[in-house]
Amino acid sequence: MTEGYDVVIVGGAVIGSAVAYFLTANPDFGGSVLVVERDPTYHRAATSLSSSSIRTQFSNPINVRISQFGSEFIRNFPEIMQVGDVRPDLNFHPGGYLFLANTEEQERTLLENHEVQRACGADVVLWDPEELARAFPHLRVEDIRLASYGRSGEGWFDNTGLMYGFRNKARAAGAEYLTDEVVGIGREGNRVTSVRLESGREVPAGTIVNASGPRASLTARMAGLDVPVEPRKRTLFVFDCATTPEGTAAVNGGRLPLMIDPSGVFCRPEGRFFLSGCSPVEDPAVDFDDFDPRYPEFEEIIWPALAERSPAFEAIKIVNQWAGHYDFNTLDHNLIVGRHPEVRNFVFANGFSGHGLQQGPAAGRGVSELIVYGGFRTLDLTAVGYERIVENRPFLEKAVI
Repeated sequence: MTEGYDVVIVGGAVIGSAVAYFLTANPDFGGSVLVVERDPTYHRAATSLSSSSIRTQFSNPINVRISQFGSEFIRNFPEIMQVGDVRPDLNFHPGGYLFLANTEEQERTLLENHEVQRACGADVVLWDPEELARAFPHLRVEDIRLASYGRSGEGWFDNTGLMYGFRNKARAAGAEYLTDEVVGIGREGNRVTSVRLESGREVPAGTIVNASGPRASLTARMAGLDVPVEPRKRTLFVFDCATTPEGTAAVNGGRLPLMIDPSGVFCRPEGRFFLSGCSPVEDPAVDFDDFDPRYPEFEEIIWPALAERSPAFEAIKIVNQWAGHYDFNTLDHNLIVGRHPEVRNFVFANGFSGHGLQQGPAAGRGVSELIVYGGFRTLDLTAVGYERIVENRPFLEKAVI
């Protein structure tokens, strides 16, 4: 046995590092923190391979408020995360999100979501086709019934910058990071007691936080527990346009938003290029080491939808592509943040289903509050706790992309 820690966090990407930061930044917490990360390069971490966007256009008030906090946190990131003379800038692009609806059901969903968003204070407007065409004249809008546009608080940012900002600040405040892999978890009755590492060490732990992304179920099983999270593959494509529509918008200084077409295809500006993707037609769980892009998605799904939506996207070519994993919550596609109801010192921070970057700040804060105070102090995340998993009670969110 070796020296123990008050909190051991399994996984050191954005979620684990957010938990470590909020713990060490809390003056009411005087304990020790160890973060165990199996891959110090983070090359295949969901964080590193993410499209790293943030939006407030959700259908559930909790998800809206989670992103509102995340947006504010990202704006103030250089000041909050300053270490010495280093002020990490996430290069936030406030391009907004644009949801398009061309069916009666999609229109009704946007209307219902808008009521929730506005009640939470989100800066979101609804446009008819004529208003949409004036704002973004490159779009074909003949089939559009309604559009929802986020005027502020939405955009995209540096994904690894967010992770390393949390990580560096947590380390400066005393959190320890260890390159190793957790291969076992000790448990006595209804308490977890330690983690066993691939290196052979056994480290006593007062609390264990599962922040292991798509591998969350593996970590939970080591403690004799279960969480409905599995890796689902998403392929992102970067393409160039013969004639770019960036700069043609009549709003937001000419900048284009992240557009979600009614087909489910999305695209957004990425420097001089565009980033795009879609939900696969078939979406099975994949092997933890399967990162082969699904190349046909571009020509079979993405390009046809974009070309139909805008003449600017008729002549485009791929310049890059890669695949990453969602830590997909098979129950309801939403985050799981909370203690196990019986094994109380095992805490879940899992199942973000593609929203981990934008929800990381609120999730990290929430987990830290559970550990320090025994309950949530700021935003009440009880509705996304583990109890709903046990009860098979989905937390419904209509705006999942």
